[in-house]
Amino acid sequence: MPPPPWRRVGLVAALLGLLLPTSLPASAAPAGPVPLVVGPLPGTVPGDRLAERIEDTYPFFATTDDLASAGYVEQEFHLSGTADAHAADGTQLATAVPYATRVIVRRPARTREFSGTTLVEWQNVTAGYDLDALWNAESVVRAGHAWVGVSAQRVGVDQLRAWSPARYGALDVTGGGRFTADELSYDVFTQAGRAVASGAVLGGLRTRTLLAVGASQSAGRMTVLYDRVLPRQHPVFDGYGFIVGQAPTRVGAEPVFQVLSETDVRTTRRPADTDRFRRWEVAGAAHSGYQGQSYRAPISERDLGGAPQYRCDRPPFSRVPMHHVTAAAYDHLRRWVERGTPPPTARPLEFEPDGVTKKRDAEGLALGGIRLSQVVAPRALNTGDNSGEAFCRLFGTHVPFDAATLARLYPGRGDHVRRVVAADAANVHAGYLLPADARRNLSDALEIGARR
Repeated sequence: MPPPPWRRVGLVAALLGLLLPTSLPASAAPAGPVPLVVGPLPGTVPGDRLAERIEDTYPFFATTDDLASAGYVEQEFHLSGTADAHAADGTQLATAVPYATRVIVRRPARTREFSGTTLVEWQNVTAGYDLDALWNAESVVRAGHAWVGVSAQRVGVDQLRAWSPARYGALDVTGGGRFTADELSYDVFTQAGRAVASGAVLGGLRTRTLLAVGASQSAGRMTVLYDRVLPRQHPVFDGYGFIVGQAPTRVGAEPVFQVLSETDVRTTRRPADTDRFRRWEVAGAAHSGYQGQSYRAPISERDLGGAPQYRCDRPPFSRVPMHHVTAAAYDHLRRWVERGTPPPTARPLEFEPDGVTKKRDAEGLALGGIRLSQVVAPRALNTGDNSGEAFCRLFGTHVPFDAATLARLYPGRGDHVRRVVAADAANVHAGYLLPADARRNLSDALEIGARR
């Protein structure tokens, strides 16, 4: 009988002499099981993914961002242990089920550069592989946060095993095939959170504020975790960010922040903001917009042999920077946890009387919601809506205005820049935009003006 997955990880480490177990700090005493941590794994520079030796491979979807110049490192670890299995209604199905998975870590290399905040992302597997949907190097590095991506689901882990058997062949989150509907995912994710809190995967960096974040499908999984599984466990994360996806209905001790793109808001039925829950809706933004697509394209070319191509009914990928709003939301969530300061409320998107159709201005831009300068001072029609094959409905649209429209909207030289500055100043004051992102918008607007 072959050894179980968590023992195979140790065997690989012992036989190859490549993976060094990371001991947990003696001061760490989390309430709940902490997994065995092995790593960091060798091979952090992309090489030949088909090579047979683990040191000749590299983390799947390793970032192309220049982390080193920013004083950051990217490392990968294997986690193993035993987890409880839960049904989607929270029913406990089994206890002490063996598992082994991986986490990818991007963090400051030096303690003095660390903010004390770690974002732990439930990797999204809708595309059939692990996706760091919420990784935003600019805002994470700027703030000095650490980011950790957790492979919690079967689809992502199975793809990893096929992509590099040498690196990932020992991983399993199904209990040897007993639980193939991600029944272990909730406990695997929380145990990964404990490993982060212990410092074992952060090179000894000690996290002060631990935030769980998930996008789309992952937000849905985290909703089950928060609503139905966590009430039976000791708290692990200090706050939760549910991005472009579902949010919990339970009122818990940990604050919950939901941020939705225009794509995701399809009805006037909304939960009310409370002292533990906040919801923001972003006009013109798409569920999966331009920034994420452009970031992942070269990585997909490298690791998957090509970037996905789509034929949508309208030009896809809204360029309203949803990631600017999520960066502001994380900052508020951190302060909410640390100081008890609740985030500002935000105006919802507006609907026609039918409660289904969104109200739009003369240019076709959605009314209401958080209105970034790309909507208030537009140079294109950006919406959250589209249609066509595959995932087109999630991409929104981006249709640049013609010269006549631009001349009508901005008849004077400098009009566009002035409107950008005014819109961004208002959003910074309201708390929906960080000053550094407002400066980036101004730089972009000035560059556009210089080309005219």
